[in-house]
Amino acid sequence: MTSPAARDALIAELREHALVIGEVTLTSGRKAQYLIDAKRAILRPLGFRALGELVAEEARALEVTAVGGITMGADPIACAALAGGADVKAFFVRKERKEHGLARWIEGPPLEPGERCLVVEDVVTTGGSTISAIERVRDEGHEVAGVLAILDRLAGGADAIRDAIGPAARYTALTTIDDVYPERPDR
Repeated sequence: MTSPAARDALIAELREHALVIGEVTLTSGRKAQYLIDAKRAILRPLGFRALGELVAEEARALEVTAVGGITMGADPIACAALAGGADVKAFFVRKERKEHGLARWIEGPPLEPGERCLVVEDVVTTGGSTISAIERVRDEGHEVAGVLAILDRLAGGADAIRDAIGPAARYTALTTIDDVYPERPDR
């Protein structure tokens, strides 16, 4: 069960600090009249504390041993899980394999084969980058027990992610665009 106070605090921080109104190009290539730059809210004390509580709660509920996803969007979320008290490893999935050093796709503490992972994302639109993370985690021999997004733009990404993870895993959006920008022009 999600802590209502932490969720309310996260929504308030997203509204105040993350909502950018004006034409932007999203990761998917689509044009939009607004953007949610979640890092503007979650890399502040109130947003980070609220996020930490919520992500740690989900990690415990799913009994995962690791939390992470595609680097940059997932990095602060995985760290917030640790700060929130989850007994997990944080990891970051590279967009491209590192060509030197250990040449790893997944950075952080070594994950054991079959570890239960919670894949995290800041904002889901089409789900493309989240699905890339899911595929990479599975390719590296780990189980995806769930996916957690800070915000779902309600643009079809949730369905694509659910299709990718299958019925044995859970998709959770802590907030939606309806929570943060209910008066948006494309509603």
